[in-house]
Amino acid sequence: MTIIEREATAPVQVRGAGFGSRAGWRSVRRHSWFLLVLTAGLALRVLAGTAYRPALLYIDSVKYLEGSVATAPQGYQALLRVLEPAGGLAVVAAVQHAFGLAMAVALYALLLRRGAPRWAATLAAAPVLLDAYQLQLEQTIMPDVLFETMITAGLVVLLWRSGPWPAAVSGSGALVLGAAVTVREIGAVLIVPVVVFAALTVPGWRSRTKRAALAAGCFLLPVLAYLTGTFAVTGHFGMAGNGPSPQYGRAAAAADCAALQVPASQRALCPSPAQTLALGGIDGLLHNPRSPGHTVPVPPGLTRDEFLDRFALAVFRQQPLRVAASAASDSVRLFAPARTDDPQVTPIARWQFQDFYPTYPRRYSMAFFTRLAHAHGSGGDLAAVQPAASWLRAYQLGGGYTPGPLYAVCLVAGVAGALRRRTELRVPCLLVTLAAMVVLAGSDAFEFSWRYQLPAVALLPLAGALGVTALVRGRRSRCAAPSG
Repeated sequence: MTIIEREATAPVQVRGAGFGSRAGWRSVRRHSWFLLVLTAGLALRVLAGTAYRPALLYIDSVKYLEGSVATAPQGYQALLRVLEPAGGLAVVAAVQHAFGLAMAVALYALLLRRGAPRWAATLAAAPVLLDAYQLQLEQTIMPDVLFETMITAGLVVLLWRSGPWPAAVSGSGALVLGAAVTVREIGAVLIVPVVVFAALTVPGWRSRTKRAALAAGCFLLPVLAYLTGTFAVTGHFGMAGNGPSPQYGRAAAAADCAALQVPASQRALCPSPAQTLALGGIDGLLHNPRSPGHTVPVPPGLTRDEFLDRFALAVFRQQPLRVAASAASDSVRLFAPARTDDPQVTPIARWQFQDFYPTYPRRYSMAFFTRLAHAHGSGGDLAAVQPAASWLRAYQLGGGYTPGPLYAVCLVAGVAGALRRRTELRVPCLLVTLAAMVVLAGSDAFEFSWRYQLPAVALLPLAGALGVTALVRGRRSRCAAPSG
């Protein structure tokens, strides 16, 4: 065991040492930096719960609270149904804040268990604890924090034990990650890292094939159970859709209309760059009532979804490089030094704290949100409390978020760790880095939103810390090897 491994695992080996004992206080001192950051994260969450009562509501909060089966998976709604009777929306927000704290503790403990230095484990957990965009979504009635928590939980299950990994570990971790699909459909892409991870945990192609098949089956089990339940209730065997033809927005924004060959009836679906900008980018193409996707007449014999799908398919087939470049240009936004608004993407202000309680007058007024909150067990009116709300806004806009270049460094370190040979952390680095890439890029393929970047707060720092640990171990191993 290397020096770094002994130092990292020493606190875990203390048995029966209470905080009043000398050994207990030594353990506290070893983790003092993490405990300090954890305390700051707890204070920020108390402040967020105080500033926006009983919780923040967003446009899409309505469909989750009202139980719209047609437009959203039911996983998050199941959590709401359990928590609402206990105290309404304030309890939901409090539980989501608890999820944030639990994720940070789990990431820290996992990294120490896998031999990471305490400073690296603390830095990896800090974004979850201190990032204001994370805090804002924890205070908002939306499924993103639950989705992020389930991904983190699944990865912790898979990585908690050092190799060789038993089949039960691969299966249980895959089961948790598969359940995340019932919260947000984009979670389906996680089957890729799950299968790759399972295949690499055993030697021999026969064993790898069996292990990969087991992991895939466990991943799909909760998905198939959900689909079966949906069919029994609605008669429709499929995950809920997130709106009409979501691929239309990316296709229309990326298309070169002059070179595109489509039927005359579809020609009007292709907007000019100026029209796309005026509508509000991809989000406007999908949701603005003035978008061609909503206004162009549908030919007889087709539904609007089929009409838009045919146009999108034509763009994907004829201009795949333009579509890929469009998605890639959105993906790199996460790594920018500063977060600024851009008319091409969903307004970033939707994910920022405000001095007032935010509403969306074109769709939902304060009166509507208040009635909605009252209907779901919240006795008081919606309110933004000063000076807490203004302080949180100043904190967020003043740099209280994970810098984009740090995400880039973490991604590079994760990839480097996955490429490092002769280290037991190679497969864990590959799993976490690949999970981050497919979830983030999968979301960006349809539409970029800072909301969809939330998993990066937990996944990329974890990948970076594992990568750094793998690189440090490799360098120390070379230095310790006898010469000649």
